Amino acid sequence: MASFSVNGRAYAAPSAPVVVVCVDGSEPGYIEAAVEAGMAPFFARVLREGTAIVGDCVVPTFTNPNNLSIVTGVSPAVHGICGNYFFDRESGTEVMMNDPRFLRVDTIFRAAQSAGSRIAVVTAKDKLRGLLGKGLDLGPGRACSFSSEKADQATVERNGIDDVLRLVGLPVPDVYSAGLSEFVFAAGVRLMESWRPDILYLSTTDYIQHKHAPGTPVANSFYAMMDSYLARLDALGCVIGLTADHGMNAKHDTAARPDIVFLQDVLDGWLGAGAARVILPITDPYVVHHGALGSFATAYLPEGVDIAAVLARLAALPGIEVALDRAAACRRFELPEDRMGDIVVVSSRHKVIGTSLSRHDLSGLKEPLRSHGGISEQGVPLVFNRRIALEPGRRYRNFDVFDLVMNRIAERIAA
Repeated sequence: MASFSVNGRAYAAPSAPVVVVCVDGSEPGYIEAAVEAGMAPFFARVLREGTAIVGDCVVPTFTNPNNLSIVTGVSPAVHGICGNYFFDRESGTEVMMNDPRFLRVDTIFRAAQSAGSRIAVVTAKDKLRGLLGKGLDLGPGRACSFSSEKADQATVERNGIDDVLRLVGLPVPDVYSAGLSEFVFAAGVRLMESWRPDILYLSTTDYIQHKHAPGTPVANSFYAMMDSYLARLDALGCVIGLTADHGMNAKHDTAARPDIVFLQDVLDGWLGAGAARVILPITDPYVVHHGALGSFATAYLPEGVDIAAVLARLAALPGIEVALDRAAACRRFELPEDRMGDIVVVSSRHKVIGTSLSRHDLSGLKEPLRSHGGISEQGVPLVFNRRIALEPGRRYRNFDVFDLVMNRIAERIAA
Protein backbone atom coordinates (compact mmCIF):
# COMPACT_ATOMS: atom_id res chain seq x y z
CA MET A 1 0.00 0.00 0.00
CA ALA A 2 1.21 3.47 -0.85
CA SER A 3 -0.17 6.98 -0.75
CA PHE A 4 -2.00 8.17 -3.85
CA SER A 5 -3.68 11.18 -5.44
CA VAL A 6 -6.88 11.44 -7.44
CA ASN A 7 -9.11 14.31 -8.58
CA GLY A 8 -6.85 16.91 -7.01
CA ARG A 9 -6.68 15.30 -3.57
CA ALA A 10 -3.88 13.33 -1.91
CA TYR A 11 -4.59 10.39 0.38
CA ALA A 12 -2.22 8.78 2.85
CA ALA A 13 -1.64 5.04 2.76
CA PRO A 14 -3.99 3.35 5.25
CA SER A 15 -2.26 2.24 8.45
CA ALA A 16 -5.30 0.10 9.29
CA PRO A 17 -8.27 -1.08 7.22
CA VAL A 18 -10.46 1.87 6.27
CA VAL A 19 -14.23 1.40 6.27
CA VAL A 20 -16.45 4.14 4.84
CA VAL A 21 -20.19 3.73 5.23
CA CYS A 22 -22.85 5.67 3.34
CA VAL A 23 -26.12 5.25 5.25
CA ASP A 24 -28.76 6.12 2.68
CA GLY A 25 -31.21 8.74 3.94
CA SER A 26 -29.67 9.10 7.39
CA GLU A 27 -30.65 12.59 8.46
CA PRO A 28 -29.08 13.91 11.69
CA GLY A 29 -30.99 12.55 14.66
CA TYR A 30 -31.35 8.89 13.80
CA ILE A 31 -28.11 7.85 15.49
CA GLU A 32 -28.66 10.09 18.49
CA ALA A 33 -32.20 8.77 19.01
CA ALA A 34 -31.03 5.16 18.97
CA VAL A 35 -28.30 6.02 21.48
CA GLU A 36 -30.79 7.80 23.71
CA ALA A 37 -33.02 4.72 23.60
CA GLY A 38 -30.11 2.62 24.85
CA MET A 39 -30.06 0.53 21.67
CA ALA A 40 -26.73 1.59 20.14
CA PRO A 41 -23.79 1.17 22.53
CA PHE A 42 -21.14 1.41 19.81
CA PHE A 43 -22.56 4.69 18.53
CA ALA A 44 -22.80 5.93 22.13
CA ARG A 45 -19.08 5.35 22.56
CA VAL A 46 -18.27 6.94 19.19
CA LEU A 47 -20.31 10.05 19.99
CA ARG A 48 -18.44 10.28 23.29
CA GLU A 49 -14.90 9.33 22.25
CA GLY A 50 -14.74 9.70 18.47
CA THR A 51 -15.88 12.55 16.24
CA ALA A 52 -19.40 13.47 15.16
CA ILE A 53 -20.39 16.57 13.18
CA VAL A 54 -23.04 17.56 10.65
CA GLY A 55 -21.83 18.24 7.14
CA ASP A 56 -23.48 19.04 3.82
CA CYS A 57 -24.24 16.65 1.02
CA VAL A 58 -24.67 17.46 -2.67
CA VAL A 59 -27.83 19.01 -4.07
CA PRO A 60 -29.81 17.35 -5.60
CA THR A 61 -29.90 15.28 -2.44
CA PHE A 62 -30.26 11.94 -4.20
CA THR A 63 -28.42 8.62 -4.08
CA ASN A 64 -26.31 8.55 -7.23
CA PRO A 65 -24.86 12.09 -7.15
CA ASN A 66 -23.87 11.77 -3.52
CA ASN A 67 -22.44 8.25 -3.57
CA LEU A 68 -20.29 9.23 -6.54
CA SER A 69 -19.21 12.45 -4.83
CA ILE A 70 -18.21 10.43 -1.77
CA VAL A 71 -16.14 7.92 -3.75
CA THR A 72 -14.47 10.50 -6.01
CA GLY A 73 -13.97 13.28 -3.45
CA VAL A 74 -15.42 15.92 -5.79
CA SER A 75 -18.75 17.47 -6.74
CA PRO A 76 -21.03 16.46 -9.65
CA ALA A 77 -19.68 19.39 -11.67
CA VAL A 78 -16.48 17.35 -11.87
CA HIS A 79 -17.62 13.72 -11.84
CA GLY A 80 -20.74 14.26 -13.96
CA ILE A 81 -23.32 12.19 -12.06
CA CYS A 82 -26.07 14.70 -11.32
CA GLY A 83 -29.05 12.44 -10.62
CA ASN A 84 -30.42 8.93 -10.57
CA TYR A 85 -32.10 9.74 -13.89
CA PHE A 86 -31.54 12.36 -16.59
CA PHE A 87 -32.17 13.42 -20.16
CA ASP A 88 -29.26 12.24 -22.30
CA ARG A 89 -28.87 14.90 -24.98
CA GLU A 90 -26.60 12.63 -27.05
CA SER A 91 -29.24 9.93 -27.47
CA GLY A 92 -32.28 12.18 -27.05
CA THR A 93 -33.73 9.84 -24.43
CA GLU A 94 -34.46 9.83 -20.71
CA VAL A 95 -32.30 7.20 -19.02
CA MET A 96 -31.15 5.92 -15.66
CA MET A 97 -27.74 7.34 -14.78
CA ASN A 98 -26.28 3.96 -13.85
CA ASP A 99 -23.98 3.28 -16.78
CA PRO A 100 -20.31 3.71 -15.81
CA ARG A 101 -19.74 5.65 -19.04
CA PHE A 102 -21.50 8.62 -17.45
CA LEU A 103 -18.79 8.91 -14.75
CA ARG A 104 -16.15 11.38 -15.91
CA VAL A 105 -13.34 10.80 -13.40
CA ASP A 106 -11.60 7.98 -11.58
CA THR A 107 -12.81 6.84 -8.19
CA ILE A 108 -10.74 6.80 -5.02
CA PHE A 109 -10.97 3.01 -5.23
CA ARG A 110 -9.28 2.79 -8.61
CA ALA A 111 -6.49 5.13 -7.56
CA ALA A 112 -5.98 3.26 -4.29
CA GLN A 113 -5.85 -0.08 -6.08
CA SER A 114 -3.23 1.27 -8.46
CA ALA A 115 -1.21 2.18 -5.36
CA GLY A 116 -1.42 -1.40 -4.08
CA SER A 117 -4.57 -1.40 -1.95
CA ARG A 118 -7.16 -4.18 -1.90
CA ILE A 119 -10.69 -2.88 -2.38
CA ALA A 120 -14.14 -4.19 -1.47
CA VAL A 121 -17.38 -2.42 -2.39
CA VAL A 122 -20.78 -3.62 -1.22
CA THR A 123 -23.95 -1.74 -2.10
CA ALA A 124 -27.57 -2.52 -1.34
CA LYS A 125 -29.04 -1.68 -4.75
CA ASP A 126 -27.42 -3.01 -7.87
CA LYS A 127 -28.03 0.30 -9.66
CA LEU A 128 -24.86 1.70 -8.03
CA ARG A 129 -22.57 -1.28 -8.45
CA GLY A 130 -21.24 -0.49 -11.93
CA LEU A 131 -20.53 3.15 -11.14
CA LEU A 132 -18.80 2.41 -7.83
CA GLY A 133 -16.71 -0.37 -9.31
CA LYS A 134 -15.72 1.44 -12.49
CA GLY A 135 -12.09 0.86 -13.43
CA LEU A 136 -11.34 -1.72 -10.74
CA ASP A 137 -9.27 -4.77 -11.58
CA LEU A 138 -11.78 -7.23 -10.17
CA GLY A 139 -10.67 -10.60 -8.87
CA PRO A 140 -9.79 -12.60 -5.74
CA GLY A 141 -7.22 -10.82 -3.63
CA ARG A 142 -7.54 -7.62 -5.70
CA ALA A 143 -11.03 -6.12 -5.65
CA CYS A 144 -14.69 -7.04 -5.47
CA SER A 145 -17.86 -5.05 -6.09
CA PHE A 146 -21.33 -6.51 -5.59
CA SER A 147 -24.83 -5.72 -4.35
CA SER A 148 -27.17 -7.26 -1.81
CA GLU A 149 -29.92 -7.14 -4.41
CA LYS A 150 -28.11 -9.50 -6.78
CA ALA A 151 -25.70 -11.24 -4.42
CA ASP A 152 -26.76 -14.65 -5.73
CA GLN A 153 -25.67 -13.64 -9.25
CA ALA A 154 -22.15 -12.50 -8.35
CA THR A 155 -19.34 -13.96 -10.42
CA VAL A 156 -15.57 -13.59 -10.34
CA GLU A 157 -15.63 -12.14 -13.85
CA ARG A 158 -18.25 -9.46 -13.17
CA ASN A 159 -17.90 -8.87 -9.42
CA GLY A 160 -14.48 -10.20 -8.43
CA ILE A 161 -16.14 -12.72 -6.12
CA ASP A 162 -18.62 -15.57 -6.26
CA ASP A 163 -20.55 -17.72 -3.79
CA VAL A 164 -21.47 -14.58 -1.84
CA LEU A 165 -24.44 -16.19 -0.10
CA ARG A 166 -22.21 -18.85 1.41
CA LEU A 167 -19.71 -16.22 2.54
CA VAL A 168 -22.34 -14.05 4.19
CA GLY A 169 -24.58 -16.82 5.50
CA LEU A 170 -27.79 -15.00 4.60
CA PRO A 171 -30.30 -15.43 1.76
CA VAL A 172 -30.88 -12.74 -0.86
CA PRO A 173 -33.08 -10.17 0.92
CA ASP A 174 -36.22 -8.56 -0.42
CA VAL A 175 -35.35 -5.27 -2.12
CA TYR A 176 -38.05 -3.54 -0.05
CA SER A 177 -36.77 -4.49 3.37
CA ALA A 178 -34.32 -3.57 6.11
CA GLY A 179 -32.63 -6.86 5.26
CA LEU A 180 -31.19 -5.36 2.07
CA SER A 181 -29.05 -3.05 4.20
CA GLU A 182 -28.29 -5.67 6.85
CA PHE A 183 -26.85 -7.89 4.12
CA VAL A 184 -24.43 -5.04 3.24
CA PHE A 185 -23.12 -4.90 6.81
CA ALA A 186 -22.98 -8.68 7.22
CA ALA A 187 -21.03 -8.94 3.98
CA GLY A 188 -18.67 -6.19 5.09
CA VAL A 189 -17.87 -7.98 8.33
CA ARG A 190 -17.30 -11.32 6.62
CA LEU A 191 -15.06 -9.73 4.00
CA MET A 192 -13.03 -8.03 6.71
CA GLU A 193 -12.73 -11.27 8.67
CA SER A 194 -11.86 -13.47 5.70
CA TRP A 195 -9.99 -11.22 3.29
CA ARG A 196 -9.21 -7.95 5.13
CA PRO A 197 -9.41 -5.38 2.33
CA ASP A 198 -7.47 -2.17 2.83
CA ILE A 199 -10.52 -0.09 1.85
CA LEU A 200 -14.10 -1.25 2.36
CA TYR A 201 -17.07 0.81 1.15
CA LEU A 202 -20.58 -0.03 2.34
CA SER A 203 -23.64 1.71 0.89
CA THR A 204 -27.14 0.97 2.20
CA THR A 205 -30.71 1.66 1.05
CA ASP A 206 -33.11 4.19 2.59
CA TYR A 207 -36.17 1.95 2.69
CA ILE A 208 -36.47 2.37 6.48
CA GLN A 209 -35.81 6.12 6.48
CA HIS A 210 -38.49 6.68 3.83
CA LYS A 211 -41.03 5.12 6.18
CA HIS A 212 -39.85 5.76 9.74
CA ALA A 213 -38.69 9.01 11.34
CA PRO A 214 -35.81 9.26 13.84
CA GLY A 215 -36.65 7.84 17.24
CA THR A 216 -39.46 5.57 16.09
CA PRO A 217 -39.22 1.92 17.18
CA VAL A 218 -38.49 0.59 13.69
CA ALA A 219 -35.82 3.23 13.05
CA ASN A 220 -34.16 2.56 16.41
CA SER A 221 -34.11 -1.17 15.69
CA PHE A 222 -32.53 -0.54 12.30
CA TYR A 223 -29.76 1.56 13.83
CA ALA A 224 -29.28 -1.04 16.56
CA MET A 225 -28.65 -3.61 13.82
CA MET A 226 -26.16 -1.28 12.19
CA ASP A 227 -24.52 -0.61 15.55
CA SER A 228 -23.84 -4.30 16.14
CA TYR A 229 -22.05 -4.80 12.82
CA LEU A 230 -20.02 -1.60 13.13
CA ALA A 231 -18.93 -2.71 16.59
CA ARG A 232 -17.57 -5.89 15.02
CA LEU A 233 -15.67 -3.92 12.38
CA ASP A 234 -14.30 -1.67 15.12
CA ALA A 235 -13.15 -4.74 17.07
CA LEU A 236 -11.34 -5.92 13.95
CA GLY A 237 -9.20 -2.76 14.12
CA CYS A 238 -10.90 -0.82 11.34
CA VAL A 239 -10.90 2.96 11.08
CA ILE A 240 -14.54 3.82 10.36
CA GLY A 241 -16.03 6.92 8.75
CA LEU A 242 -19.80 7.11 8.39
CA THR A 243 -21.85 9.62 6.44
CA ALA A 244 -25.05 9.76 4.38
CA ASP A 245 -26.02 10.57 0.83
CA HIS A 246 -28.90 12.80 1.95
CA GLY A 247 -31.32 13.50 4.74
CA MET A 248 -35.08 12.93 4.76
CA ASN A 249 -38.22 14.91 5.57
CA ALA A 250 -41.95 14.41 5.83
CA LYS A 251 -43.51 15.46 2.51
CA HIS A 252 -47.24 15.29 3.20
CA ASP A 253 -50.15 17.48 4.24
CA THR A 254 -52.18 17.36 7.46
CA ALA A 255 -54.33 14.60 5.98
CA ALA A 256 -51.17 12.49 5.37
CA ARG A 257 -51.47 12.86 1.58
CA PRO A 258 -48.30 13.55 -0.45
CA ASP A 259 -47.96 17.34 -0.83
CA ILE A 260 -47.07 17.70 -4.50
CA VAL A 261 -46.41 20.45 -7.01
CA PHE A 262 -47.08 18.82 -10.40
CA LEU A 263 -44.55 20.80 -12.42
CA GLN A 264 -45.32 19.28 -15.83
CA ASP A 265 -48.99 20.12 -15.40
CA VAL A 266 -48.06 23.68 -14.37
CA LEU A 267 -45.81 24.21 -17.39
CA ASP A 268 -48.32 22.57 -19.73
CA GLY A 269 -50.88 25.09 -18.53
CA TRP A 270 -48.54 28.00 -19.16
CA LEU A 271 -46.71 26.92 -22.32
CA GLY A 272 -48.95 24.34 -23.96
CA ALA A 273 -49.20 20.58 -23.54
CA GLY A 274 -45.85 18.89 -23.98
CA ALA A 275 -43.97 22.07 -24.84
CA ALA A 276 -41.70 21.62 -21.81
CA ARG A 277 -40.05 18.43 -20.61
CA VAL A 278 -39.78 17.95 -16.84
CA ILE A 279 -37.14 15.54 -15.53
CA LEU A 280 -37.24 14.20 -11.96
CA PRO A 281 -33.71 13.06 -11.07
CA ILE A 282 -35.00 11.00 -8.11
CA THR A 283 -36.55 8.52 -10.55
CA ASP A 284 -35.32 4.95 -10.15
CA PRO A 285 -36.87 1.45 -10.26
CA TYR A 286 -37.68 1.46 -6.53
CA VAL A 287 -40.93 3.41 -6.62
CA VAL A 288 -42.27 1.91 -3.38
CA HIS A 289 -39.69 4.04 -1.58
CA HIS A 290 -40.90 7.40 -2.84
CA GLY A 291 -43.29 7.16 -5.82
CA ALA A 292 -40.68 9.07 -7.91
CA LEU A 293 -41.46 12.17 -5.84
CA GLY A 294 -38.59 14.32 -4.59
CA SER A 295 -37.85 17.98 -3.99
CA PHE A 296 -35.66 18.69 -7.03
CA ALA A 297 -36.56 18.91 -10.72
CA THR A 298 -35.09 20.23 -13.92
CA ALA A 299 -37.01 21.18 -17.04
CA TYR A 300 -36.25 21.75 -20.71
CA LEU A 301 -38.21 24.65 -22.20
CA PRO A 302 -39.14 25.39 -25.83
CA GLU A 303 -37.03 27.82 -27.81
CA GLY A 304 -38.03 31.46 -27.54
CA VAL A 305 -39.61 31.18 -24.11
CA ASP A 306 -38.91 34.03 -21.70
CA ILE A 307 -37.05 31.98 -19.10
CA ALA A 308 -36.88 34.84 -16.61
CA ALA A 309 -40.67 35.22 -16.74
CA VAL A 310 -41.22 31.48 -16.23
CA LEU A 311 -38.84 31.48 -13.27
CA ALA A 312 -40.63 34.44 -11.69
CA ARG A 313 -43.98 32.64 -11.95
CA LEU A 314 -42.51 29.43 -10.55
CA ALA A 315 -40.88 31.23 -7.63
CA ALA A 316 -44.28 32.66 -6.72
CA LEU A 317 -45.90 29.21 -6.44
CA PRO A 318 -46.60 27.97 -2.89
CA GLY A 319 -44.00 25.38 -1.88
CA ILE A 320 -41.27 26.40 -4.32
CA GLU A 321 -38.07 27.37 -2.50
CA VAL A 322 -35.78 28.05 -5.46
CA ALA A 323 -36.27 28.47 -9.21
CA LEU A 324 -33.08 29.17 -11.18
CA ASP A 325 -31.83 29.13 -14.72
CA ARG A 326 -29.31 26.46 -15.68
CA ALA A 327 -26.17 28.54 -15.23
CA ALA A 328 -27.18 29.92 -11.83
CA ALA A 329 -28.30 26.52 -10.57
CA CYS A 330 -25.12 24.80 -11.69
CA ARG A 331 -22.97 27.45 -10.00
CA ARG A 332 -24.91 27.22 -6.76
CA PHE A 333 -25.21 23.44 -6.60
CA GLU A 334 -21.95 22.44 -8.38
CA LEU A 335 -23.64 20.59 -11.25
CA PRO A 336 -22.58 19.85 -14.85
CA GLU A 337 -24.36 22.29 -17.16
CA ASP A 338 -24.51 19.90 -20.11
CA ARG A 339 -26.62 17.45 -18.10
CA MET A 340 -29.20 19.86 -16.71
CA GLY A 341 -32.28 21.40 -18.25
CA ASP A 342 -32.92 25.07 -18.93
CA ILE A 343 -34.25 25.61 -15.40
CA VAL A 344 -33.94 23.97 -11.99
CA VAL A 345 -36.75 23.98 -9.42
CA VAL A 346 -36.40 23.04 -5.75
CA SER A 347 -39.40 22.66 -3.46
CA SER A 348 -39.56 23.57 0.22
CA ARG A 349 -39.02 21.30 3.20
CA HIS A 350 -42.36 19.50 3.20
CA LYS A 351 -43.24 19.63 -0.51
CA VAL A 352 -42.28 17.38 -3.41
CA ILE A 353 -42.28 17.92 -7.16
CA GLY A 354 -44.01 15.61 -9.60
CA THR A 355 -44.47 15.62 -13.35
CA SER A 356 -48.20 15.17 -14.08
CA LEU A 357 -50.88 13.83 -11.78
CA SER A 358 -51.64 11.07 -14.28
CA ARG A 359 -48.03 9.82 -14.42
CA HIS A 360 -47.40 8.99 -10.74
CA ASP A 361 -48.48 5.64 -9.32
CA LEU A 362 -48.66 6.21 -5.56
CA SER A 363 -50.30 2.89 -4.75
CA GLY A 364 -47.07 1.59 -3.22
CA LEU A 365 -46.94 4.38 -0.62
CA LYS A 366 -48.46 2.73 2.45
CA GLU A 367 -47.20 5.30 4.94
CA PRO A 368 -47.24 9.13 4.81
CA LEU A 369 -44.58 10.19 2.31
CA ARG A 370 -41.06 10.94 3.49
CA SER A 371 -38.62 11.94 0.76
CA HIS A 372 -35.64 14.10 -0.19
CA GLY A 373 -33.90 15.95 -2.99
CA GLY A 374 -33.96 19.54 -1.83
CA ILE A 375 -31.83 21.96 0.13
CA SER A 376 -33.69 20.99 3.29
CA GLU A 377 -32.20 17.47 3.13
CA GLN A 378 -28.60 18.65 2.76
CA GLY A 379 -27.47 18.15 6.37
CA VAL A 380 -25.88 14.72 6.95
CA PRO A 381 -23.83 13.10 9.71
CA LEU A 382 -20.07 12.71 9.57
CA VAL A 383 -19.20 10.21 12.31
CA PHE A 384 -15.83 8.57 13.02
CA ASN A 385 -14.59 6.01 15.52
CA ARG A 386 -11.39 8.06 15.90
CA ARG A 387 -10.69 11.65 16.87
CA ILE A 388 -10.45 13.72 13.71
CA ALA A 389 -8.38 16.91 13.53
CA LEU A 390 -11.02 19.31 12.19
CA GLU A 391 -10.23 22.71 10.76
CA PRO A 392 -12.13 25.52 12.52
CA GLY A 393 -14.66 27.29 10.34
CA ARG A 394 -14.42 24.86 7.45
CA ARG A 395 -17.60 23.70 5.70
CA TYR A 396 -17.41 19.92 5.66
CA ARG A 397 -19.10 17.84 2.97
CA ASN A 398 -20.01 14.18 2.87
CA PHE A 399 -17.44 13.80 0.10
CA ASP A 400 -14.71 14.84 2.55
CA VAL A 401 -15.16 11.55 4.42
CA PHE A 402 -12.26 9.70 2.78
CA ASP A 403 -9.95 12.67 3.30
CA LEU A 404 -10.92 12.84 6.96
CA VAL A 405 -10.66 9.14 7.69
CA MET A 406 -7.35 8.70 5.83
CA ASN A 407 -5.59 12.03 6.36
CA ARG A 408 -6.99 13.72 9.46
CA ILE A 409 -6.88 11.15 12.26
CA ALA A 410 -5.68 13.24 15.20
CA GLU A 411 -3.27 10.68 16.63
CA ARG A 412 -1.53 10.21 13.26
CA ILE A 413 -1.17 13.97 12.77
CA ALA A 414 0.20 14.35 16.31
CA ALA A 415 2.71 11.56 15.70
